[in-house]
Amino acid sequence: MGARETARRDRVDEVMDGWRAELPEAATVHLEIVKRTGRLKSLVEEVTQGVLGEYGLTYAEFDVLATLRRAGAPYRLKPSRLASRSSLTTGGTSNILQRLTAAGLVEREPDPDDGRSSWVRLTDRGARRAEELALATGEAHAELLAGVPDETARALADLLREVLLTLGDRSGPARGPA
Repeated sequence: MGARETARRDRVDEVMDGWRAELPEAATVHLEIVKRTGRLKSLVEEVTQGVLGEYGLTYAEFDVLATLRRAGAPYRLKPSRLASRSSLTTGGTSNILQRLTAAGLVEREPDPDDGRSSWVRLTDRGARRAEELALATGEAHAELLAGVPDETARALADLLREVLLTLGDRSGPARGPA
């Protein structure tokens, strides 16, 4: 570790010091990556949940609202597509849709072309709420990362994309049929 790295240490450095002293072969760059991305995830989740708590929503509920809003007008998707575009399972999505329907944020519409299928659509209130939440969480993330220089943030985002692509986390078409 150089002089610059010695002066600037984070919690993961402490973890790595312990492994270097006790089991050096465990002190890999891979562990540093996992620990630092996990720590960053925790910090982001903490500020995100703080915002969502003010609205009485969970992250999963926000994920559904945001996924529908990102789908574009008329802000609707089939339940299976909604689950695949969000970070939820089909069963988990069903439970969340029941809560969001009861809150008047989404509604289910029968599919006139397929009597066995339905659409999930944001209500006007749900679309407004999704927009409010997207802006509020974005502001909270910007505040969290305010001390990170723009060029560092851009470089990190690009590097993380490369890692995810290397791991096979590829995107499907930007906008396919709903």
